[in-house]
Amino acid sequence: MMKKKDKIKVLLVDDEEEFVKTLSERLQMRDVDSETAFDGEQAIELVSEKEPDVIVLDLKMPGLHGLDVLRWIKNFHPEVQVIIMTGHGTEHDEEKARELGAFDYLKKPVETDSLVQKIKVAYKAHFEDAMSAVAFAESGEFDTAKEIMRGEGPGGNESESSAQKKDKENKN
Repeated sequence: MMKKKDKIKVLLVDDEEEFVKTLSERLQMRDVDSETAFDGEQAIELVSEKEPDVIVLDLKMPGLHGLDVLRWIKNFHPEVQVIIMTGHGTEHDEEKARELGAFDYLKKPVETDSLVQKIKVAYKAHFEDAMSAVAFAESGEFDTAKEIMRGEGPGGNESESSAQKKDKENKN
């Protein structure tokens, strides 16, 4: 059985080094364990190495664009929740990010406490998906378990986790 960890592991990816270092310090003061990456290539390396639960990802960076990084993450580590946080995104970027499987899309500036809440909701969804997948796998329904870990509901329909639904309800 999976045991819940004490701290959520977050990877912060942004080319604005001072911003991301400060944000990392603020998250750590709130009991959120965070690593930093300053471009898409470094992020991809760290995802495989550190196995974060949640990634907070900027879109506009030198080298790999954030959407390309998101696409890679969802192909090779679909269980990782990705929150896009950008100061330069468009409606089209938001639409594309959600299509690719982003958990949420935030526009800078974002208050640290608000971001921490989003990270916690994303982590809860990650944890719930993992538990659901384990249950299906234990009952021999391996295809359904794989669909869940890829971010698809049973039967191949994209579905929101209960954590995402509760987060939306809290906004209304």
